[in-house]
Amino acid sequence: MARLKLTITQSDCRAGYHKKGDTFVVEDLCPPLCHELWNVIYPYVFALQNGAELDCGAQRAASFDARCPDGGRVQIHGELL
Repeated sequence: MARLKLTITQSDCRAGYHKKGDTFVVEDLCPPLCHELWNVIYPYVFALQNGAELDCGAQRAASFDARCPDGGRVQIHGELL
């Protein structure tokens, strides 16, 4: 299975779970992320692990950027390793 690196790029997490610069490597199990953030990014993670390229601005790439559903308080970048 393809490995992905997830990096917290901005954080104002109400619960203090995530700090800017935190990184996680995803292989076959979900990382220790807030379940709300994981629910937002899981479709992207699944797609990249299965060979997809995603729209990234005006191009396609094996990466994504997403925001937490709590007003975008946490931002995350995911990329295929």
